Amino acid sequence: MDFNVKKLASDAGVFFTRAVQFTEEKFGQAEKTELDPHLENLIARADCTKNWTEKILRQTEVLLQPNPSARIEEFIYDKLEKKLPSRTTNAELLGQYMLDAANEFGSGTPYGSTLITVGEYQKRLGTAEREFLQTSATTFLAPLRNFLEGDWRTISKERRILENRRLDLDICKARLKKAKQAEAKAAAEHELRVAQTEFDRQAEVTRLLLEGISSTHLNHQRCLQDFAEAQATYYAQCHHFMHELQRELNRCGNAVGTPQQSAACPNPVSAAAFPSGAPSPGTAAPASSGSKAKTPLVEQTQLPITGTRKAKVLYDYDAHDSSELSLLADELISVYTVPGMDPDWLVGERGNEKGKVPVTYLELLS
Repeated sequence: MDFNVKKLASDAGVFFTRAVQFTEEKFGQAEKTELDPHLENLIARADCTKNWTEKILRQTEVLLQPNPSARIEEFIYDKLEKKLPSRTTNAELLGQYMLDAANEFGSGTPYGSTLITVGEYQKRLGTAEREFLQTSATTFLAPLRNFLEGDWRTISKERRILENRRLDLDICKARLKKAKQAEAKAAAEHELRVAQTEFDRQAEVTRLLLEGISSTHLNHQRCLQDFAEAQATYYAQCHHFMHELQRELNRCGNAVGTPQQSAACPNPVSAAAFPSGAPSPGTAAPASSGSKAKTPLVEQTQLPITGTRKAKVLYDYDAHDSSELSLLADELISVYTVPGMDPDWLVGERGNEKGKVPVTYLELLS
């Protein structure tokens, strides 16, 4: 391997000279060129962005994946640019164990039937969790990592170059002060002009990169919104599944007496029973993004409904059986309650049609 000895010696000399200048500045033995206040503010803002992005990224990783070994495995796969094998969530694994246990105990027994019901819903919870983790990794974690491993490295590199240019500029200033002869002063002045030009050019490059931090903040703000939406969707799914599971278990509660009665207990409601994004009966209807939040009907129906009232339908709803009434968004219907009725439901009337309707799909008007 060939070495350019002169270049190597020159680089070593430059490095040594800069080190001397830096040390003398630290001890107050040499003057230091101060950066423009605006540039200093941009640097401080960039450092703050980098530090908090790292902390938020690390804590989000802990939140989404509490297992340190699993996080290390994900990190290694990411560095090797290999796709991480799909990992079964704990809820999915628990659900599968329950289904396997039901086969051992007998699906026709009360215990076996309940295991099947709960196991199926655990698997649905696990699937929802896996989808949430995948969405969060794509829409939130990946952009934060891209900033730290891409834009921030570029900014750090240019800042190091700027610091070197500043040291070179101050070295030239010191040489000009020490020059006595006219020829030496002329050479020092020329070096100073060149160093000042290079410093100014690098300061402008660094300034433009640092001003891009504002765009980074906007991008991370959108990522935060996406993360919050993913969380809201996931928790709404969990609430929906658990509400349905409670209804199934309560419906089967009176059939625990004999295997024959347990066998008559209906199968769990399919996850497709409610459209995606629509609230399940007994839950507050979520306010859509960017729209005015509506008052949750759970709160509105705490007071007893006496007589017939008008209600506006918020979401489409497909009746599950003949006792319920299908609804279309924005239509007006009449509603009332009857003694002993589930508080999550009302009786709705539309012309000659009548049936149960979920309160969370309605906005009471009068």
